[in-house]
Amino acid sequence: MAESGNLSAILKKKGELVMEDTPIPQPGKNEVQLQMQAVGICGSDVHYWVHGNIGDFIVKKPIILGHEGSGIVSAVGEGVTHLKVGDRVAIEPGLPCRMCKHCKQGRYNLCADMEFCATPPTDGNLRRYYCHAADFCYKLPDNVSLEEGALLEPLAVGVHACRRAGVYLGSHVLVCGAGPIGLVTLLTAKAMGAAEVAITDLEQGRLDMAKKLGANHCIKVDSRDPQVMAKKIEEAFGEQPDITIECSGAEPSVQTGIYATASGGCIVLVGLGAPTATIPIVNAAVREVDIRGIFRYANCYPTALAMIASGKVDPKPLITHHFPLAKSIDAFEVSKTGAGGAIKVMIHCNE
Repeated sequence: MAESGNLSAILKKKGELVMEDTPIPQPGKNEVQLQMQAVGICGSDVHYWVHGNIGDFIVKKPIILGHEGSGIVSAVGEGVTHLKVGDRVAIEPGLPCRMCKHCKQGRYNLCADMEFCATPPTDGNLRRYYCHAADFCYKLPDNVSLEEGALLEPLAVGVHACRRAGVYLGSHVLVCGAGPIGLVTLLTAKAMGAAEVAITDLEQGRLDMAKKLGANHCIKVDSRDPQVMAKKIEEAFGEQPDITIECSGAEPSVQTGIYATASGGCIVLVGLGAPTATIPIVNAAVREVDIRGIFRYANCYPTALAMIASGKVDPKPLITHHFPLAKSIDAFEVSKTGAGGAIKVMIHCNE
């Protein structure tokens, strides 16, 4: 059992991450209190720590980090019927208003009043105890570990990206960028029936991991000329891919993705780079290449969980490092530098 107190990873301000006790929260109506177990570090957590903002989301007051989490129900609030104390759950970190047009249409990720863990001003769940809306907690079957429960968060991004891209049985898919999101997108595309998946990256180590996870073609980015890279991709497939899922956000990579995608195909932009970018828009327009965005995910957790529970996807190789909660600052350093080939750094809140 966790010791008393509620040790929490608090970003005081840009560059200042501390471990301090915070009050143990009690569950309100339709909420559960969770004894947090596994929390993965996301690039966005590191970005807030290093830069103090992501776009318009600015750290103006201290905020608890962490949003890729799993926990064990330790108390149940009024009105909760589908969960009980002792249940192991994955936590979907975004809580929409449930009332607006987007929520009613099922696209609740677009809700303007979304409260999302560790996105200013909302606190995250990298702490010993945390309360969350019960309807956004998903009970884990016995064959799914708490670490895998924490990996549902990035995996849900992969599910949403592949759905927006229209990945289908037999499709040829290009994934640009072999970071954590690129790798879960690769796993998801394969599970959804893609016949061939190619992946690009600057780093050989990440391409080696992609190969282990089932990538058919691993293409090292060795030119800043997007048309040269597009040609390499076409040669690898033997044709242009129908679908491109861009996970790096780097401008040359977005340009490559557009040139590489077959006419009539689709490119989905997952990675976020500079607010404005120069892209070959006429090339996309005259070839009817659809350009789509994604923002987080909606209605993807059940699918991500089913993919792991059924054995269709094994995301465990993505976890490269483990730290106890008390050593969270060390964990963030490893995640920031990528030391030791870090892909997904997992923090254990109960140790």
